[in-house]
Amino acid sequence: MPGNLTLDALREAVDAGEIDTVVVAAIDMQGRLMGKRFHAAHFVDGGWRETHCCNYLLTVDMEMYTVPGYATASWEKGYGDYIVKPDMETLRRVPWLEGTALVLCDLLDHHTHEEVPQSPRAILKRQVARAREMGFEPKMATELEFYVFENSYEALRDQGIAGLRPISAYNEDYHIFQTTKEEPLMRALRNGLYGAGIIVENTKGEADSGQAEINVRYTDALTMGDAHVIMKNATKEIAHKVGKSVTFMAKYATDKAGSSSHVHQSLWTPEGVPAFHDPDDPHGMSAMMKHYLAGQLAHARELTLFLAPYVNSYKRFCVGLFAPTKAVWSRDNRTAGFRICGENTKAVRVECRIGGSDLNPYLACAALLAAGLDGIERKMELEPELRGDMYHAEGVREIPKTLREAADLAAGSDWLRGAFGDDVVDHYVHAARWEVAESERAVTDWDLRRGLERA
Repeated sequence: MPGNLTLDALREAVDAGEIDTVVVAAIDMQGRLMGKRFHAAHFVDGGWRETHCCNYLLTVDMEMYTVPGYATASWEKGYGDYIVKPDMETLRRVPWLEGTALVLCDLLDHHTHEEVPQSPRAILKRQVARAREMGFEPKMATELEFYVFENSYEALRDQGIAGLRPISAYNEDYHIFQTTKEEPLMRALRNGLYGAGIIVENTKGEADSGQAEINVRYTDALTMGDAHVIMKNATKEIAHKVGKSVTFMAKYATDKAGSSSHVHQSLWTPEGVPAFHDPDDPHGMSAMMKHYLAGQLAHARELTLFLAPYVNSYKRFCVGLFAPTKAVWSRDNRTAGFRICGENTKAVRVECRIGGSDLNPYLACAALLAAGLDGIERKMELEPELRGDMYHAEGVREIPKTLREAADLAAGSDWLRGAFGDDVVDHYVHAARWEVAESERAVTDWDLRRGLERA
């Protein structure tokens, strides 16, 4: 799934008049593409080596507000530059944008030329390097759910969200007739991503009205992170082109199912042998897999911040709508936070079901990988499997109930600080606490409906 263009092939496409624009994009804390559009002639003439951006891009919130209190960048430090370094392995055509190519970038310190430790791509790359030092190649896939609305983004901006209309009127989980109505968007999305070098397996209706899911081929962890952020951006761009809108909020309405991003994971040897598979085990799970899963369970509460990064994320964790509330493991059981899939096959893997579709894939994959590797290094013993309805299980490990709780757990985690570094943990805990503070000072529609007359 890496990019499908070389620099020489891009030069040929530019000379032929096929490509005139190159999107040069780094990844921010929210998992969004941030960068510039280059004239393709300038890009191939030398612009591919590097460009620059303001270092405030790793200190802004969802509203692009310059949040105070970060150690990396501030008004006191003058908000200087980062180097934006294209990773030419990610260069690809963007079929849904006319005459356009895209390259993803790493953020480098302007003075040392080292990767910025707090940048999401760098955080995942460090954990992948750690896995490779241990003799493993981590492979992952992030399922991605979202809602599609009949309204355009412009209509919602001008008219407000009161008239928000999901594209379907009923639960469309696996529903072929309803999803036929959505094909102008979904077909363009599948084919567009495939043309961009992202191997789409399928799209389907999900478990509520207007909800959809897209799945792409299992691949190495960094390539999966890259594919995920491109998928989200592509979905918004293609929806916009056909007059629709989409949301990747974890929970956009109280009475609707939340949108998840389940993370499937396994480790492989450099020779392509699945390290998680043991045909002699009753469930096909190797000792290595059991240690890995034990590490994730042991650190599940500490790493939840990177699976559920916003106040809204925690509204998804409710009984009976397929989002887990317990960080326990079970085989082929969708009520557990960690589900074992592919039992007794070479494809046996861990599916973490905690993350919502609002997660940053690099951070989520890095945190899960770091926890699993810790389990292997320390040979953690896997706790007994739980069966049945986990929603009503008592006395077992709970997923944090609020962003405040998750941030406090991350801040106090010696393991997480050892894996990511104090500077990284403090950076993202600060982002979370800012989000909590902004939420607490906001007057919401719920406040008005509940208290306007009755208070």
